[in-house]
Amino acid sequence: MTIYTVLLRGINVGGHNKIIMAELRNSLEQLGLHNVKTYIQSGNILFESDETEELLQTKIHDKIKDDFGVSSVVVIRTAEEIRQIISQLPFLDEVISEAQLLCKGECLHVALLPSAPSKVNSDKFLSYANERELCVINGRDVYLLFYDSIRNSKLGNNLKKLEIPATVRNWKTLIKLSSMVEEIKHMKSE
Repeated sequence: MTIYTVLLRGINVGGHNKIIMAELRNSLEQLGLHNVKTYIQSGNILFESDETEELLQTKIHDKIKDDFGVSSVVVIRTAEEIRQIISQLPFLDEVISEAQLLCKGECLHVALLPSAPSKVNSDKFLSYANERELCVINGRDVYLLFYDSIRNSKLGNNLKKLEIPATVRNWKTLIKLSSMVEEIKHMKSE
């Protein structure tokens, strides 16, 4: 079975699209997903399945809509893809350290998309990057580094220029999800 990470867009943000994680886990288990785990309240889910990403995307979206009345973008990555996102971090350590000192809040984020943006839309979006808001697009993943804050940033506010819905996670969340994947792998090997 493949270990998947699902990242839902706009769950439990600003009092909207409220879903209790225990109820979400129970709902997804009804789809036949195995070892369903959630992390914090913003729609981060890990599970195991033999089904394809495309089929899972549709099934999970429809199940959440039916059970909770919420239509959320469902972004899926395999355990290996999460590992690659982390290992392919395009920013140098010293650049990240400098941004961490200056940033209000988390400085490093990844916008995860269900599919890769077109070159035209990528170029439109990249035109908002500057020396205080850095960006690298790698397929379906958009690495963002902020010296000030993601709030009120030109890059953050213009993700829609990619014309593909994105869900954004900070680096600490991705690291935690990766460690949870390793815990699942360890449990399976015992």
